Amino acid sequence: MAILIDETKRVLVQGITGREGMARTELMQEYGTQVVAGCTPGKGGRNVLGVPVYDSVAEAVEAQGGIDISTIFVPAPLVKDAALEALYAGVKLLVIVPDRVPIYDVLTIAGEAERRGARFIGPNTLGLLSPGRGVLGMMGGRAESARKWFKQGPVGVSSRSGGITSSIAYYISRAGVGLSTMVHVGGDAVVGMPHPEIMLEFENDPDTKMVVMFGEIGTSQEETVADLIEQGRFTKPLVAYIGGKAAKEGTRFSHAGAIVEGNRGTHEGKVRRLREVGATVVDKFGDIPSVTRDTLAKVV
Repeated sequence: MAILIDETKRVLVQGITGREGMARTELMQEYGTQVVAGCTPGKGGRNVLGVPVYDSVAEAVEAQGGIDISTIFVPAPLVKDAALEALYAGVKLLVIVPDRVPIYDVLTIAGEAERRGARFIGPNTLGLLSPGRGVLGMMGGRAESARKWFKQGPVGVSSRSGGITSSIAYYISRAGVGLSTMVHVGGDAVVGMPHPEIMLEFENDPDTKMVVMFGEIGTSQEETVADLIEQGRFTKPLVAYIGGKAAKEGTRFSHAGAIVEGNRGTHEGKVRRLREVGATVVDKFGDIPSVTRDTLAKVV
Protein backbone atom coordinates (compact mmCIF):
# COMPACT_ATOMS: atom_id res chain seq x y z
CA MET A 1 0.00 0.00 0.00
CA ALA A 2 0.86 3.69 0.05
CA ILE A 3 -0.61 6.84 1.53
CA LEU A 4 -2.62 9.52 -0.27
CA ILE A 5 -1.68 8.59 -3.86
CA ASP A 6 -1.71 5.33 -5.81
CA GLU A 7 -2.72 4.14 -9.25
CA THR A 8 -6.44 4.03 -8.35
CA LYS A 9 -6.83 7.74 -7.50
CA ARG A 10 -8.57 9.96 -10.07
CA VAL A 11 -6.75 13.28 -10.39
CA LEU A 12 -7.74 16.72 -11.69
CA VAL A 13 -5.21 19.43 -12.64
CA GLN A 14 -6.31 23.01 -12.01
CA GLY A 15 -4.33 25.34 -14.25
CA ILE A 16 -3.57 22.56 -16.72
CA THR A 17 -3.22 24.93 -19.70
CA GLY A 18 -0.38 26.91 -18.08
CA ARG A 19 3.29 26.09 -18.53
CA GLU A 20 3.70 24.43 -15.13
CA GLY A 21 0.35 22.70 -15.36
CA MET A 22 1.24 21.14 -18.70
CA ALA A 23 4.74 20.09 -17.65
CA ARG A 24 3.59 18.49 -14.40
CA THR A 25 0.62 16.81 -16.03
CA GLU A 26 3.09 15.13 -18.37
CA LEU A 27 5.18 13.98 -15.38
CA MET A 28 2.15 12.59 -13.57
CA GLN A 29 0.82 10.79 -16.65
CA GLU A 30 4.17 9.25 -17.54
CA TYR A 31 4.59 7.99 -13.98
CA GLY A 32 1.20 6.30 -14.05
CA THR A 33 -1.01 8.77 -12.18
CA GLN A 34 -4.59 8.65 -13.42
CA VAL A 35 -5.11 12.25 -14.61
CA VAL A 36 -8.73 12.31 -15.79
CA ALA A 37 -9.44 16.03 -16.24
CA GLY A 38 -8.07 19.54 -16.25
CA CYS A 39 -9.62 22.88 -15.45
CA THR A 40 -8.89 26.41 -16.66
CA PRO A 41 -11.72 28.99 -16.70
CA GLY A 42 -12.52 30.10 -20.26
CA LYS A 43 -10.59 27.27 -21.89
CA GLY A 44 -13.08 24.44 -21.60
CA GLY A 45 -13.38 22.13 -24.58
CA ARG A 46 -9.66 21.88 -25.19
CA ASN A 47 -7.41 18.88 -24.68
CA VAL A 48 -3.98 18.95 -23.03
CA LEU A 49 -1.90 15.81 -23.52
CA GLY A 50 -5.12 13.95 -24.19
CA VAL A 51 -6.75 15.23 -20.99
CA PRO A 52 -10.11 17.01 -21.43
CA VAL A 53 -10.21 20.58 -20.11
CA TYR A 54 -13.26 22.11 -18.42
CA ASP A 55 -14.16 25.66 -17.40
CA SER A 56 -14.84 24.68 -13.80
CA VAL A 57 -14.19 21.88 -11.36
CA ALA A 58 -17.94 21.29 -11.07
CA GLU A 59 -18.14 20.68 -14.84
CA ALA A 60 -15.20 18.29 -14.65
CA VAL A 61 -16.80 16.33 -11.82
CA GLU A 62 -20.13 16.16 -13.64
CA ALA A 63 -18.50 14.95 -16.87
CA GLN A 64 -15.96 12.56 -15.39
CA GLY A 65 -17.67 11.30 -12.27
CA GLY A 66 -15.86 11.25 -8.95
CA ILE A 67 -12.52 13.03 -8.68
CA ASP A 68 -10.36 12.11 -5.69
CA ILE A 69 -7.57 14.69 -5.85
CA SER A 70 -6.93 18.12 -7.35
CA THR A 71 -3.41 19.37 -8.00
CA ILE A 72 -3.35 23.17 -8.16
CA PHE A 73 -0.97 25.05 -10.48
CA VAL A 74 -2.30 28.60 -10.55
CA PRO A 75 -0.72 31.92 -9.49
CA ALA A 76 -0.65 32.44 -5.73
CA PRO A 77 -3.35 35.18 -5.70
CA LEU A 78 -5.77 32.76 -7.39
CA VAL A 79 -5.08 29.76 -5.15
CA LYS A 80 -7.82 30.47 -2.62
CA ASP A 81 -10.57 30.63 -5.26
CA ALA A 82 -9.24 27.53 -7.02
CA ALA A 83 -9.05 25.54 -3.80
CA LEU A 84 -12.50 26.59 -2.64
CA GLU A 85 -13.93 25.70 -6.04
CA ALA A 86 -12.51 22.19 -5.75
CA LEU A 87 -13.80 21.81 -2.20
CA TYR A 88 -17.29 23.00 -3.19
CA ALA A 89 -17.27 20.37 -5.97
CA GLY A 90 -16.59 17.60 -3.44
CA VAL A 91 -12.88 16.94 -4.01
CA LYS A 92 -11.45 15.54 -0.77
CA LEU A 93 -7.69 16.04 -1.23
CA LEU A 94 -5.91 19.07 -2.70
CA VAL A 95 -2.22 19.45 -3.48
CA ILE A 96 -1.42 23.17 -3.48
CA VAL A 97 1.91 23.60 -5.23
CA PRO A 98 2.39 27.42 -5.46
CA ASP A 99 4.37 29.37 -2.89
CA ARG A 100 3.67 32.89 -1.59
CA VAL A 101 0.02 32.08 -0.92
CA PRO A 102 -1.21 34.62 1.67
CA ILE A 103 -1.59 33.07 5.13
CA TYR A 104 -5.14 34.39 5.48
CA ASP A 105 -6.06 32.60 2.24
CA VAL A 106 -4.55 29.36 3.58
CA LEU A 107 -6.56 29.71 6.79
CA THR A 108 -9.74 30.24 4.74
CA ILE A 109 -8.99 27.09 2.74
CA ALA A 110 -8.27 25.17 5.95
CA GLY A 111 -11.57 26.20 7.49
CA GLU A 112 -13.58 25.18 4.45
CA ALA A 113 -11.68 21.89 4.12
CA GLU A 114 -12.45 21.05 7.74
CA ARG A 115 -16.15 21.82 7.25
CA ARG A 116 -16.28 19.51 4.25
CA GLY A 117 -14.16 16.67 5.62
CA ALA A 118 -11.39 17.35 3.11
CA ARG A 119 -7.62 17.81 3.40
CA PHE A 120 -4.80 19.51 1.55
CA ILE A 121 -1.03 19.26 1.14
CA GLY A 122 0.93 22.52 0.96
CA PRO A 123 0.99 25.27 -0.05
CA ASN A 124 4.59 25.64 -1.21
CA THR A 125 4.97 21.92 -1.83
CA LEU A 126 6.61 19.80 -4.51
CA GLY A 127 3.92 17.22 -3.79
CA LEU A 128 4.26 13.53 -3.04
CA LEU A 129 5.25 10.29 -4.68
CA SER A 130 4.51 6.64 -4.02
CA PRO A 131 7.18 4.65 -5.92
CA GLY A 132 5.67 2.52 -8.65
CA ARG A 133 2.16 3.81 -7.93
CA GLY A 134 1.75 7.51 -8.63
CA VAL A 135 2.98 11.06 -8.19
CA LEU A 136 1.22 14.35 -7.42
CA GLY A 137 2.73 17.73 -8.17
CA MET A 138 6.33 17.89 -9.35
CA MET A 139 8.10 15.38 -7.10
CA GLY A 140 10.90 13.57 -8.92
CA GLY A 141 11.21 16.09 -11.75
CA ARG A 142 10.95 13.56 -14.60
CA ALA A 143 9.16 10.22 -14.62
CA GLU A 144 12.20 8.38 -15.97
CA SER A 145 14.41 9.74 -13.18
CA ALA A 146 11.81 9.05 -10.51
CA ARG A 147 11.53 5.41 -11.59
CA LYS A 148 15.31 5.05 -11.54
CA TRP A 149 15.96 6.78 -8.21
CA PHE A 150 13.06 5.79 -5.97
CA LYS A 151 12.34 2.14 -5.19
CA GLN A 152 9.20 0.69 -3.65
CA GLY A 153 9.47 -0.54 -0.07
CA PRO A 154 8.55 -0.12 3.60
CA VAL A 155 9.94 3.31 4.58
CA GLY A 156 7.85 6.48 4.58
CA VAL A 157 9.42 9.93 4.21
CA SER A 158 7.95 13.20 5.51
CA SER A 159 9.86 16.43 4.94
CA ARG A 160 9.50 20.18 5.24
CA SER A 161 11.90 20.73 2.32
CA GLY A 162 11.12 19.75 -1.24
CA GLY A 163 14.71 19.18 -2.34
CA ILE A 164 15.54 17.32 0.85
CA THR A 165 12.54 15.03 0.33
CA SER A 166 14.05 13.82 -2.93
CA SER A 167 17.56 13.69 -1.48
CA ILE A 168 16.54 11.52 1.47
CA ALA A 169 14.58 9.21 -0.80
CA TYR A 170 17.46 8.96 -3.26
CA TYR A 171 20.09 8.11 -0.65
CA ILE A 172 17.82 5.67 1.15
CA SER A 173 17.11 3.89 -2.13
CA ARG A 174 20.84 3.78 -2.92
CA ALA A 175 21.35 2.11 0.45
CA GLY A 176 19.04 -0.68 -0.70
CA VAL A 177 15.94 0.41 1.20
CA GLY A 178 12.65 0.99 -0.60
CA LEU A 179 9.98 3.61 0.05
CA SER A 180 6.22 3.52 0.57
CA THR A 181 5.44 7.23 0.05
CA MET A 182 7.53 10.40 0.18
CA VAL A 183 5.69 13.58 1.16
CA HIS A 184 6.78 17.21 1.06
CA VAL A 185 4.39 18.75 3.59
CA GLY A 186 5.23 22.29 2.43
CA GLY A 187 7.64 24.96 3.53
CA ASP A 188 5.26 27.61 4.87
CA ALA A 189 4.35 28.36 8.47
CA VAL A 190 0.78 27.17 7.90
CA VAL A 191 0.25 24.00 5.84
CA GLY A 192 -2.69 21.71 5.39
CA MET A 193 -1.15 18.41 6.48
CA PRO A 194 1.95 18.98 8.62
CA HIS A 195 4.24 16.24 9.91
CA PRO A 196 1.85 14.99 12.63
CA GLU A 197 -0.97 14.30 10.18
CA ILE A 198 1.39 12.53 7.80
CA MET A 199 2.64 10.37 10.68
CA LEU A 200 -0.92 9.28 11.42
CA GLU A 201 -1.36 8.34 7.76
CA PHE A 202 1.80 6.23 7.90
CA GLU A 203 0.68 4.68 11.19
CA ASN A 204 -2.43 3.36 9.44
CA ASP A 205 -0.54 2.03 6.41
CA PRO A 206 0.34 -1.65 7.02
CA ASP A 207 3.10 -1.59 4.41
CA THR A 208 4.98 1.32 6.03
CA LYS A 209 7.19 -0.18 8.72
CA MET A 210 9.09 2.96 9.76
CA VAL A 211 9.36 6.67 8.86
CA VAL A 212 12.17 9.12 8.17
CA MET A 213 11.38 12.76 8.96
CA PHE A 214 13.24 15.89 7.91
CA GLY A 215 12.35 18.70 10.30
CA GLU A 216 13.41 22.31 10.64
CA ILE A 217 13.43 25.08 13.17
CA GLY A 218 10.19 27.04 13.48
CA THR A 219 6.61 25.89 14.15
CA SER A 220 5.86 23.03 16.54
CA GLN A 221 5.36 20.23 13.99
CA GLU A 222 8.18 18.06 15.27
CA GLU A 223 7.25 18.52 18.93
CA THR A 224 3.70 17.49 18.08
CA VAL A 225 5.05 14.34 16.43
CA ALA A 226 6.80 13.62 19.73
CA ASP A 227 3.48 14.09 21.52
CA LEU A 228 1.89 11.50 19.21
CA ILE A 229 4.64 9.03 20.08
CA GLU A 230 4.21 9.70 23.78
CA GLN A 231 0.44 9.22 23.49
CA GLY A 232 0.86 5.91 21.66
CA ARG A 233 -0.80 7.26 18.53
CA PHE A 234 2.33 6.86 16.41
CA THR A 235 4.11 3.62 17.23
CA LYS A 236 6.45 2.94 14.31
CA PRO A 237 10.20 3.62 14.47
CA LEU A 238 11.10 7.19 13.56
CA VAL A 239 14.46 8.44 12.32
CA ALA A 240 14.68 12.24 12.26
CA TYR A 241 17.06 14.97 11.23
CA ILE A 242 16.41 18.59 12.27
CA GLY A 243 17.90 21.35 10.13
CA GLY A 244 18.84 24.82 11.33
CA LYS A 245 21.11 24.00 14.25
CA ALA A 246 23.12 27.23 13.98
CA ALA A 247 20.13 29.55 13.60
CA LYS A 248 19.63 32.27 16.23
CA GLU A 249 16.38 33.83 17.41
CA GLY A 250 14.74 35.77 14.59
CA THR A 251 16.74 33.94 11.92
CA ARG A 252 14.89 32.53 8.94
CA PHE A 253 16.29 29.22 7.78
CA SER A 254 15.41 28.10 4.26
CA HIS A 255 11.63 28.50 4.33
CA ALA A 256 9.01 30.97 5.48
CA GLY A 257 7.93 28.46 8.13
CA ALA A 258 11.45 27.95 9.47
CA ILE A 259 12.08 30.80 11.87
CA VAL A 260 12.91 30.77 15.57
CA GLU A 261 10.74 33.00 17.77
CA GLY A 262 11.92 33.17 21.38
CA ASN A 263 12.09 29.63 22.80
CA ARG A 264 9.58 28.29 20.30
CA GLY A 265 10.66 26.06 17.45
CA THR A 266 14.34 25.80 18.37
CA HIS A 267 16.64 23.09 17.06
CA GLU A 268 17.66 22.08 20.58
CA GLY A 269 14.07 21.85 21.80
CA LYS A 270 12.95 19.72 18.88
CA VAL A 271 15.87 17.31 19.18
CA ARG A 272 15.47 17.00 22.93
CA ARG A 273 11.73 16.36 22.75
CA LEU A 274 12.02 13.72 20.02
CA ARG A 275 14.77 11.87 21.87
CA GLU A 276 12.75 11.95 25.09
CA VAL A 277 10.04 9.83 23.45
CA GLY A 278 12.43 7.37 21.82
CA ALA A 279 12.83 8.68 18.29
CA THR A 280 16.27 8.32 16.72
CA VAL A 281 17.62 11.78 15.89
CA VAL A 282 20.77 11.83 13.75
CA ASP A 283 23.22 14.71 14.00
CA LYS A 284 24.58 14.32 10.48
CA PHE A 285 22.39 14.27 7.38
CA GLY A 286 24.71 11.72 5.78
CA ASP A 287 23.93 9.21 8.52
CA ILE A 288 20.27 8.91 7.54
CA PRO A 289 20.65 6.01 5.04
CA SER A 290 22.70 3.73 7.30
CA VAL A 291 20.64 4.48 10.41
CA THR A 292 17.45 3.87 8.42
CA ARG A 293 18.75 0.54 7.15
CA ASP A 294 19.82 -0.56 10.63
CA THR A 295 16.51 0.53 12.17
CA LEU A 296 14.49 -1.24 9.53
CA ALA A 297 16.43 -4.47 10.08
CA LYS A 298 15.08 -4.57 13.61
CA VAL A 299 11.41 -4.39 12.60
CA VAL A 300 11.14 -6.58 9.49
